[in-house]
Amino acid sequence: MTFFAELKRRNVFRVAIAYLVASWVLIQFVDVISNIFEIPGWAPKLFIIILAVGLVPALVFAWAFEMTPEGIKKESDVDRSGSIVHHTGRKLNYVITGFLVVAVTLLLVERQLRPVVTAGPEVATVAETSEETRNDHSIAVLPFVNMSSDAEQEFFSDGITEQILNSLASVKELKVAGRTSSFAFKGQNDDLRRIGDALGVENILEGSVRKSGTTVRITAQLVQVEDGFHLWSATYDRELTDVFAIQDEIANEILKQLRSRLLADDFVITTAQRTSPEVYELYLQAKQRIYTRVRPQIETAVDELDEAIQLDEQYAPAFAQRGIATMLLSDFQYGSIPDDEANRRAKRYIDQSLRLDPDLAEALAGLGLYNINGAQDTDAAIDSLVKALSINPNLIDASNWLQIALVNAADVSGAMTILEELVERDPLYRPAFSNAIQMFNNFGHPEKAEALLERMAKFDPDNPDIVGAKAVNYLYSGRSGEGLQLMEQRRELGNMSGVDKVFLSFGLMNTGQFERATTEGSPFFKPAALYATDRVDEAFALARDQAIAGNPGNLFNLLVRARRYQELVDYVGERWPSLSTFASEYPGGQNGYGLMADVALAYSHTGNMARFDEAMGLVEQRISSLAEQGINNYVFSGNRAIYYAQLGDIDAAFDHLQSAVEAGFVIVGDPVEVEPALAVLENDPRFTEIEATILARVNEYRGLLDLAPFDENYQVVQRPVM
Repeated sequence: MTFFAELKRRNVFRVAIAYLVASWVLIQFVDVISNIFEIPGWAPKLFIIILAVGLVPALVFAWAFEMTPEGIKKESDVDRSGSIVHHTGRKLNYVITGFLVVAVTLLLVERQLRPVVTAGPEVATVAETSEETRNDHSIAVLPFVNMSSDAEQEFFSDGITEQILNSLASVKELKVAGRTSSFAFKGQNDDLRRIGDALGVENILEGSVRKSGTTVRITAQLVQVEDGFHLWSATYDRELTDVFAIQDEIANEILKQLRSRLLADDFVITTAQRTSPEVYELYLQAKQRIYTRVRPQIETAVDELDEAIQLDEQYAPAFAQRGIATMLLSDFQYGSIPDDEANRRAKRYIDQSLRLDPDLAEALAGLGLYNINGAQDTDAAIDSLVKALSINPNLIDASNWLQIALVNAADVSGAMTILEELVERDPLYRPAFSNAIQMFNNFGHPEKAEALLERMAKFDPDNPDIVGAKAVNYLYSGRSGEGLQLMEQRRELGNMSGVDKVFLSFGLMNTGQFERATTEGSPFFKPAALYATDRVDEAFALARDQAIAGNPGNLFNLLVRARRYQELVDYVGERWPSLSTFASEYPGGQNGYGLMADVALAYSHTGNMARFDEAMGLVEQRISSLAEQGINNYVFSGNRAIYYAQLGDIDAAFDHLQSAVEAGFVIVGDPVEVEPALAVLENDPRFTEIEATILARVNEYRGLLDLAPFDENYQVVQRPVM
């Protein structure tokens, strides 16, 4: 008898088939329960390995042993005339058939469980979204690991990652996780399934770099998140001569492989600007520090960039990042440099970068930021940022700054679209995260802000910025007492940015803690806090300095509160030839147009009704545009109440003021003194009720903070000595 025939007689083939079919069914079962019980990603892989290894002993057992009526015996001990292998074979056929039925059933059930769009529009949208999410081409590029004993080769591995990210970002059909989020997992041996869940991607590209003598070995592998299956892997050995040429070459090779496996589209292969390895390493380190938005890190980045510039005065990217870092160290942002001085210094670096390379995306992004903060030229900012993103769509900062510019241009819905895309693509990028919290509340969706907070906290629970973001969410949603409690916790954690201080000040002002706001808060709120503590001359001096630096809002507000209307009219007339010119320079905010409303009130009180009508027309345009786009929060309602009060539409003013108060709007102090436009409402009984509601709410906030309440004149009620 041939060996093949003997294998068949001993049912070895049947055992192999039964084993493989049973293994497939078991693997499907493990896959289902691993998702339900959140079993670590390595466990299913280990189970598959065990099954694979188990096939060999199963086949050996089938060859060497036989089932008999007396039990299992060695095949050599069984009398061939009494063998029942043919009966055992039939039983194995039944087993195989049974497992095949189970397998087919599993496939049919899986097909039936897929979303079928048969319901109304809302259900259909959910089903389509789920299918799109599951089939969407998406990838995260984790920082390539430096396996060399030389730690200085870190720049080389990071540089390859940067090149791949920049090239992938040019593909519209591919969702690429942002750099900040990808690099957040650097140095962590985290489960790929968890990383995929955190970043919302189906595939992960990871790799390593090992230098040995004059050669370098680069490995890369593309892994499917759901099951850990390796779609592709490769190893590249190169002579370490021109590191940038190697980076470009390897990135190009890897991208070709990704294109063939993920998309049938062409990638735009980017190339790194040439400099020395030492300069490039300093630049990469500084860039990573700037992304943190933490003052000490940004200050260290400045030192590293200064060193890089000293070593290579022709390296444009270092100048661009130096300008960006300088603007971020403004006292309105994350540092202590006076805002106007920070912008002036930064512009020199941005200009030098553009002289060296007029099409450098980073420099154009920096110019966009300068046009937002320094020149306050919204159109120029949008042009620069759009051009920067057309060159390198991977510039997450440019996208964030573009949404800020769109807000300034009254396109808040466009800004919201960008923010939603940013927090989906790069959830660990802090600026977009904080801005999205604010914007969700501006549109009246605190529940979306809560969902984003929960997502962030899940993957970075110990981050102080989470505490600050929760505080912002409370402050924006009309819960100033709880918001300030959390912001106090954030302050105790240290390293508060200028943005954090803005919200600390917001809470302090809404709870009547004006003295603290003059010393602990943001420069933006300080003039109003000084005025409220009767330090009027100091308040005006600071407000005038801010106006000279390009921020006239506090000066306008103080002139109105002091009823110095003619002075405000003269100030505007001396500096702007027309209101339309002023409006093009200061187009308003995302919750109204308080600056122009102050100008309108001044014209009204000085008898220039033609200019009053013109100013009110500009306010109306802004408010109508915001309302049409869906802005809905208590600050916006308060601004609309002021607008209608100035028009003399008393009922409309009360409607919006009541809505604002119900949503959390407060004015600490005499409302008419703080907002003179409301004077036309003060003799109406409805105004008295609103005043009482506001006072009660302020005292509720103060009670949460263990502060003594105010009386009806906003004087602190002295508590009795116990």
